[in-house]
Amino acid sequence: MNIIVCVKQVPDPDIPPDKFKIDPQAKQVIPPPGVSPVISVFDERAVEAACRLKDKHGAQITVLSMGPGKVTDVVKQAISMGCDDGFVLQDVSFEDTDSYGTAFLLSKAIQKIGQYDLILCGRQAADWDQGQVGSILAEILGIPVITLARDIEVTDGKLRVERVLKDGYEVVEAPMPSVVTVSSELGLPRLSSGMGIITAARKNIPVWTGQDIGADLSQAEPDGPYNEITTFIIPVREAHCEIMAGETTAEAAANMAIKLKELKLL
Repeated sequence: MNIIVCVKQVPDPDIPPDKFKIDPQAKQVIPPPGVSPVISVFDERAVEAACRLKDKHGAQITVLSMGPGKVTDVVKQAISMGCDDGFVLQDVSFEDTDSYGTAFLLSKAIQKIGQYDLILCGRQAADWDQGQVGSILAEILGIPVITLARDIEVTDGKLRVERVLKDGYEVVEAPMPSVVTVSSELGLPRLSSGMGIITAARKNIPVWTGQDIGADLSQAEPDGPYNEITTFIIPVREAHCEIMAGETTAEAAANMAIKLKELKLL
């Protein structure tokens, strides 16, 4: 079985709030100095799902990621967890792509990789939280998609997936190949093994440009990205506190009741 896992690098969510800065003009997050990006938490679950299938059935797992800078690091992290190989998409023309552009480029890379039985993605990216790439990718490739998976089984060449609902879960089946987006209900991802870390460090990760995968983004989005960011700000949260005083506890409680009535909360 050949599995492809799509992963994304995101800003480390554990950075202190005072280190989180943005460029409102460029509409981008300013990378904090000395803090490397990490693999999206939902994509870690997708890697874990692939590794569980490999443990049970045997599989060749290929990791695919797109982005600038140290995106190779997140591919190597996935390899250290148990994946086999990886590729990186990196090109100036890939920058600032929206969900459709990202899915289009991933589809071209997947077609270059060749044979696949299953494509796994996180349910959404941990930075923008849009949750669109997996479904768009399946549409472009012309294969089924199952979203919000909490468990994946393979039986007789078919997928059996437990899919998360608001009030429980449902079990659905799909032929292979298919795209499945994995939710956090799958469980915690495994830690990298010592041998896995050594293997990942030695692994050469090819970097593909638009020319390498035969992708012209202007053909996919001739009028530019379908999504446009109009405003990019850090929300301002203000808190106000008023102490209800009184000569006695009963008087303070009465003052509290009066204030709540003024605010129409009683």
